[in-house]
Amino acid sequence: MLEKLKRFNYVMFFSMLVLIAIGTIAIHSAGNARTEEVFHNMWVNNLTTAVFGLAVYLAIAFTNYRKILDFLALPGYVGAIVMLVAVLIFGSTIYGGRRWLWFFQPSEISKLAVISLMAWLFGAQSERPRTNFKWFMYSLALIGLPAALILAEPDLGTTLTLIPACIVILFVAGVWRRGLMTLILASVIAAGAVLSAVWEAEKPGVSEERRAAILKYVPLKAHQVKRVRVFLFPEEDQLGAGYNLRQALISIGSGGMTGKGIGKGETNHLKYLPQAISMNDFIFCVWAEETGFIGSLTLLLLFGAIVVPGCWTAFFATDVSGRLLAIGVSTLIFAHVYVNIAMSIGLVPITGLPLPFISSGRTFLVTVMAALGLVQSVSVHREENIR
Repeated sequence: MLEKLKRFNYVMFFSMLVLIAIGTIAIHSAGNARTEEVFHNMWVNNLTTAVFGLAVYLAIAFTNYRKILDFLALPGYVGAIVMLVAVLIFGSTIYGGRRWLWFFQPSEISKLAVISLMAWLFGAQSERPRTNFKWFMYSLALIGLPAALILAEPDLGTTLTLIPACIVILFVAGVWRRGLMTLILASVIAAGAVLSAVWEAEKPGVSEERRAAILKYVPLKAHQVKRVRVFLFPEEDQLGAGYNLRQALISIGSGGMTGKGIGKGETNHLKYLPQAISMNDFIFCVWAEETGFIGSLTLLLLFGAIVVPGCWTAFFATDVSGRLLAIGVSTLIFAHVYVNIAMSIGLVPITGLPLPFISSGRTFLVTVMAALGLVQSVSVHREENIR
């Protein structure tokens, strides 16, 4: 046990705890700004969820990740697929998306399930060559099925974080890198084509007939087109479709160097910042207004103190499964942080995506803590017998 404690990554662990504390404070501020009394105690729910998540984290961290993958990777993946199908049939529709199955979000669990399956699969087949077309197509099928189900909810934000994590795993695993590079290039070209089409359809002066003719070939729903339009033309319709982004930028910018003080964010408490998403998607805006540039930079450094040690753990892993597990989870957390903050400052189109450890959300918090527990397990158990 003493040897395990020596290999325990305390920087990653305490950074996670500080981020959870910051998230609880930010949720308290965002909840108090809402008129519904039920949201005033959401910070308590977040804290109790974090306590449960911490128990899960420690249990996973001190259990050999190889045993966890052997027993749970395949059943977890199958279970995730079943839940994703179930949510499309029986799930609750909230804010235009069918993402909730009773009290949890299967899409959040599915991200960890996909990463775990890929780490287990490539680790178990580490002696076989994986540079051929067969492995490439096999991998795409394993990733594509849950990704397609998540997109059908629709939940574009979750897909935008799952895909980069899986691509990094495939690259590190050595799965036909020429095919991977071709796929990435094709995706970039396709994304550029979609942005160009929306720009051409939504630019000022375009007739309704031409707009409809162009958007007919764009694989986006109406609300997604609206978000891309706001991204491309941020100065247009600032009291309508562009209102959320405008208020997010005002909230972040008004924080200045040191912020207005905890609980004193005017944009938030005067309800200019969209209340429906201030506790989750726009939680960074709440924190930035109250703590300013210094608080925002501190937040980024704390996330760096999780992602960098996670990549370091992957580098020193003694087997393929541990390496892929650590790099996959680290990439997933990085993607969440990047997309969430980037959409708040207008660098990417706005999409529903929580900020790890900060946003309100029980399923997401427990899942990301469990994922980080697996990375910690790789650090603690890397020198033990492989299987």
